[in-house]
Amino acid sequence: MAPQSLEQYRKAWIFRHKDMPVDEENLLRITPLGEARSLQLWQQHVSNQSQHPEHFEGDDWPAKESCWHEQGEWQELWESDEPDLPQSILQALDWAENTVVYFCYDSRDIVETKWDVFRKHWKNFLFFDDGPLLLGKKRKQVVQFHQDGSFSLGNRPG
Repeated sequence: MAPQSLEQYRKAWIFRHKDMPVDEENLLRITPLGEARSLQLWQQHVSNQSQHPEHFEGDDWPAKESCWHEQGEWQELWESDEPDLPQSILQALDWAENTVVYFCYDSRDIVETKWDVFRKHWKNFLFFDDGPLLLGKKRKQVVQFHQDGSFSLGNRPG
């Protein structure tokens, strides 16, 4: 279950986009997990039933309203020259710079990086915005980004 190289990753272009290129140092810190490892992590931390955020069902914790406590907007900042994540996300995720984070597009497509890299390059990750989840390793807090330009802040159970 070795990680996939960024060169082999089918979405690697999002980190090399001409308008938002990621510097070489940080490219080395972005690791697509590959299908097998992504599926394992997804089943452990997200869902044993649903394979995509659009398909969460009643037994999936992300489908439970009780897990979510705040909503906000990300789209306007994404389209602006402002580099920072929305303030409410930054306040809710009081994580150390070196916290391992997983950006979960679906059960077979998860990217691992560190919190400082994600914070700096969050716009690149959100070229695909159909419900991805941001999880921190050994952290309860979670963010889900929705296609309509909103996000949900919450806590994972367990």
